[in-house]
Amino acid sequence: MKKSNKKGQVRQKMKLLLKKDDLVEVISGKDKGTTGKVLSIDRYNARVIVEGVNIVTKHVKPTQAGQEGKIEKFEAPIHYSNVLLFCEKSGKGERLKIRINDDKSKTRMFAKSDIAAD
Repeated sequence: MKKSNKKGQVRQKMKLLLKKDDLVEVISGKDKGTTGKVLSIDRYNARVIVEGVNIVTKHVKPTQAGQEGKIEKFEAPIHYSNVLLFCEKSGKGERLKIRINDDKSKTRMFAKSDIAAD
């Protein structure tokens, strides 16, 4: 399904190496150095939602009579360039590369330590 913006132009879906449920480390911003699991990925805007990172508060008004307003806290999306996939062996975030095997299958590898990410 193609999405278009306000001007009617078709937006391109970005090809990201991150996947849902990956463990990532934040490398910039107010939550720099924290690790968390990827909850969702927005490939059109190149943003990811990471568990426990970029917590924002939203004041919600009551929608019906007799209902109370509340303050919600939730994770806001951050740009995918601000996170790196976390390598448990090296203990830090590393960039990814794609290795094409002999049987033409693709494997995600850590760029520096050359360890398979999957």
